[in-house]
Formats: sequence, C-alpha cells, structure tokens
Amino acid sequence: MLRSIARTFKSNIFAFYLDKIKITMIKVSDTARKKIVDMMKDDGFDASKDYVRVGVKSGGCSGLSYELKFDNKIGENDKVFEDNDVKIAVEKKSFLYLAGTILEFSGGLNGKGFVFNNPNASRTCGCGESFSL
Repeated sequence: MLRSIARTFKSNIFAFYLDKIKITMIKVSDTARKKIVDMMKDDGFDASKDYVRVGVKSGGCSGLSYELKFDNKIGENDKVFEDNDVKIAVEKKSFLYLAGTILEFSGGLNGKGFVFNNPNASRTCGCGESFSL
C-alpha cells in the first residue's frame, strides 16, 4: 500500500512540474510541416488553429507504437507544443516517451510516410512504426 501511495505522490508531482515545462518536445521538419498542412486541409482541419495529436500506445513488434491524428480539441491531460508553425497535442502519459523526437516525412521510393526519430528509443522495428525503451 505504501508503494501505491508513493507512486501516486510521484505521479502527482511529475504532473505538476510537467505543466511548468516550456520546452519544444517534438520538432517538426519542413517536409513534415508541409505534408501535415496539406493533409489537415484535405481532412477539413485548419493548421493555424487545430492540432496534430501525437501519442504512444502499447503494441507493435517492438512493444510501443506511435499514434498520429488530427484534433480540434484539447483535453485536460494534454500538453500543447508548437514547432515550425504546427500545433502539437500530447497526452501527459506519452510525454516522457516522446521528449526530443523529430517528426519527419519521407516520400521517395520507400514511401514510408511520417517518420519518428526518437532519441529515447533503444530499439525500433524494421518498419519504424514501433519502438522500445
């Protein structure tokens, strides 16, 4: 029971200080920005006021996988960042997994799409859609 209380206490302290952090957590490359703006427009979103929601969930061949979608609402557990004129919303539980990540877009012959260059990942799968720490 004491461990549970300590874990809750640490989590609450982390959430408090997380709100005070003013860093750019996710960088957006120029090619990714252009693709995001185009895709948002195609999907009925406005890149000047809507958000790219980035997150991490369990799954994938390496254990964790990335989520990327558009959103026009911010939740109480979201941290909002802006880089390269792109507004990014990240749920607090995904924050530590994504700190320092660079979002890029690769078109070329490989046709990969969006690529997460995550310095926290110790291992990634071959397709680049999942990772582990």
